[in-house]
Amino acid sequence: MKCELYNDSFQNWKSYPIQKAQLIIADIPYNLGDQAYGSNPAWYVGGDNKNGESEKAKSSFFNSDGYFRISEYFLFCSRLMKPEPKNGRGGAPCMIVFCAYQQQNDVIRWAADAGFVKYIPLTFIKNYSPQVLKSNMKIVGATEHALVLYRDRLPKFNNGGKMIFNWMPWERDSNTIPKIHPTQKPVKLLKRLIEIFTDVGDVVIDPVAGSGSTLRAAAEMRRNAYGFEIDKRFFREAQEKMLDKMTLDQMNIIDYMTPRGQQLLIEGI
Repeated sequence: MKCELYNDSFQNWKSYPIQKAQLIIADIPYNLGDQAYGSNPAWYVGGDNKNGESEKAKSSFFNSDGYFRISEYFLFCSRLMKPEPKNGRGGAPCMIVFCAYQQQNDVIRWAADAGFVKYIPLTFIKNYSPQVLKSNMKIVGATEHALVLYRDRLPKFNNGGKMIFNWMPWERDSNTIPKIHPTQKPVKLLKRLIEIFTDVGDVVIDPVAGSGSTLRAAAEMRRNAYGFEIDKRFFREAQEKMLDKMTLDQMNIIDYMTPRGQQLLIEGI
């Protein structure tokens, strides 16, 4: 199994030896700009407004927030996703896009322009809300949303003989999973989605890898995984915290941007 994380933009994918994917899964930027922490206690020092605003007040989650080009994302997906099987043999590929509820119509439209004309909405239900600062003012959000997007044929589907609903519980990871990224998705949930839409040995790609949780989930499920993360800090922490516990027979973390990464290539790891 391979699991390779690149400190680069997915737009530069041609520079890397990537196999075409059975599943592309990503949490695309929400483009919240300087209101990213708007209803989160992190806006204030220690989460208490009596302490004044923290350094996160009026800041974005990451430097690239607000500059994400969704059309280029779907162009990447159209080129890196496996073609649909001929004569209905084998399971068709798909992608899963986590997005804000308000983004769904735009995502559906851009996906259709790239040939992904069919979709299934998913809702994930939490037992908590990050919008605690507004809990005395309005109903707060306690759901996450995603779209399963595909071309024509229904994607590969492993249901184990049981119905799979279009909503799922959002179970937070234990303390053994490091918290790296502000919009990090639970490894447990990602593993469930990967289990449904892929088989052992299939390829999973995360074009905006963030914390590396998708890669970890895929590696633990014995899938080949490739990811891109442009932010150097998130990339480094993904290597050092999220992926460092994996054994080399489960994954190869290759940083092509450092001498150590080049040495790994020379050694054939």
